[in-house]
Amino acid sequence: MLKAVLRGLAAASLTALPLTVSAPAHAAKALPLTEAVAALPMGTESRDGYDRDTFRHWNTGTNPSDGCNTRAEVLISEAVEPPAIGPNCRLAGGSWWSYYDQVWVASASGLDIDHMVPLAESWDSGASSWTAQRREAYANDQDAAASLVAVTARSNRSKADQDPAQWLPPVAGVHCRYIGEWVATKLRWSLAADEAEVAALSEVAARCPDQTVTYEPVA
Repeated sequence: MLKAVLRGLAAASLTALPLTVSAPAHAAKALPLTEAVAALPMGTESRDGYDRDTFRHWNTGTNPSDGCNTRAEVLISEAVEPPAIGPNCRLAGGSWWSYYDQVWVASASGLDIDHMVPLAESWDSGASSWTAQRREAYANDQDAAASLVAVTARSNRSKADQDPAQWLPPVAGVHCRYIGEWVATKLRWSLAADEAEVAALSEVAARCPDQTVTYEPVA
């Protein structure tokens, strides 16, 4: 009798509570670089209507209460020697390794935060159809280490909005890593690649048999 009563109370409590179902997490995927390049959706790119201001950045970052925007948070997370963090997230000291050009940087002011796949390139490749909220999430993506990278201002501005068919880091020894991170970012955000881009990616990938691309798709 007691068991029956308890079962009835349990059933009643379940029906009284709202049912919350969490969306399934997208599991991380890992592919050899050549397979990852082949997995990129092909498309014809268009820059019609592009405006950098449609990608809101830098926002308040992953911790709005710390006073640091996304740019500062990336600088802090990527510092080899941590900087001192002052009022209004002013950074002093610290050191960083700019992997594009293999240069040590001793001041945050000497660094840019590069979008691995530039905002204009993402627009060309599919972001033109996104909501403003998704573009903001892309422009401030700290959930994937490859999405945003602290590098010298010189190397970032040399790259500008070019894809790998037009620009690669000046140090050949980092090309495998760079291409892997480029492809990971495009796959993460379901961005397309055009023929010239895929050809350039494939050419580099053929020289990188040990490079693996790991990414977690964004819903």
